[in-house]
Amino acid sequence: MSPDLWMLLIFGLAMLLGVPVAFALGLGGAAGILAGLSPDMLATLGTNTYNSIAKYPLIAIPLFILTGLIFERAGVAASLVRFAQSLIGPRHGGLALVAVLVCLIMGGMSGSGPADAAAVAMVMLPSMTKAGYPKPFSASLIAASASTAILIPPSIALILYSVVMPGVDLRALFAAGLFPGILAGLSLLLPAWWLSRRYGWEGPDSGERPPIRESFIKALPALFAPVLILGGLRSGLFTPTEAAVVAVTYGLLIGIFVYKQLSPKGLLDLMVEAGKISGVVMIIISLAGIFAWAGTTLGTFSSLANAMLSISDNPWTLLLLIMLLVLIAGMLLDAVSIYLIITPILIPLVHHFGWNPVWFGILLAMNIAIGQFTPPVAVNLMVTTKVANIRLEKTFLWSLLFMVTMFSSLLLVMLVPGIALWLPDRLGFVVGPW
Repeated sequence: MSPDLWMLLIFGLAMLLGVPVAFALGLGGAAGILAGLSPDMLATLGTNTYNSIAKYPLIAIPLFILTGLIFERAGVAASLVRFAQSLIGPRHGGLALVAVLVCLIMGGMSGSGPADAAAVAMVMLPSMTKAGYPKPFSASLIAASASTAILIPPSIALILYSVVMPGVDLRALFAAGLFPGILAGLSLLLPAWWLSRRYGWEGPDSGERPPIRESFIKALPALFAPVLILGGLRSGLFTPTEAAVVAVTYGLLIGIFVYKQLSPKGLLDLMVEAGKISGVVMIIISLAGIFAWAGTTLGTFSSLANAMLSISDNPWTLLLLIMLLVLIAGMLLDAVSIYLIITPILIPLVHHFGWNPVWFGILLAMNIAIGQFTPPVAVNLMVTTKVANIRLEKTFLWSLLFMVTMFSSLLLVMLVPGIALWLPDRLGFVVGPW
């Protein structure tokens, strides 16, 4: 058996046995090194694990994780919900539209779908249930809307893609994700509104409209966070990694002094939780370095790319096949694992067809976003169903509907790359060839 097959076989077998993804990647890489190189090359394991995480952009990941937790606990979601309600007012589907809009805004702060889903679900689910929305619908809608957090900057997933895909400007990725993220969110608004009217959920006399001016003033500190991050990146005032530090500092200031929801003990708990989550992510990245080095050295990734090219040399056919593959992977794995496993395989194809790497990264992120609320492993749905206290399988049909509508926005970005590339190009970031 060839070393390539040994590496993939051990990795696949470990996954089937329930071994955590990080260790499955490490075992697969080590098996490839033993089978294709020499036992002496196992000495590179330590170097590869260190080199995988000793990268400056990765500093932003634990900081943005902490940022997401701070904004989740700081009472930001409640102020945004009240402001959105003042804009939309009581109407059929009003609260559903509010949930989508708040998730989009929260995505510009947290960069994490599960954090976004938790914050919005805790605020919105009780009021949506009281207004007559079925809990499975509400949980599915919030989970789908929160998935846009990995598109709207700052995005932890896009930070990782910029590290795995050589030569990609993270600032360009952040800017490129904005319009596709908004488009994905808007694609959920129409079915949510239509279903609300059809089934009579909520009505024009369902509640009072909060004062716009008062609610806007209270929400202003939260609304300023995405402006601060993107504005600082555009002006060159700080790098993406420094933007993460600014986001943490700003979140602490408004959480302690403006919304007054954070206490010293609460801050300690947040830092401990952020440390645990960051540790898991960094372990996955470090052990994936072994898998990536072995796959590159043995030529495994090139062989897989050639195998895909043998299916079809038509770029659109192959792109659709890749999107289907990533969609299936998104149903089973988290975004970090998908980027680390699949991107090295796809790099030769991106070069072969001359695809723009920024546009391609956004397509991957949109596909992974769909996977975050698509069973069986739907991390956002797990969060919202836990808050709603319902079983996951009750949300399957609603999730399927939102998956179809969001996939239509993915197809639109696929056919019109300018949706993703126009903004970074206008801001002067390097986006590569069109």
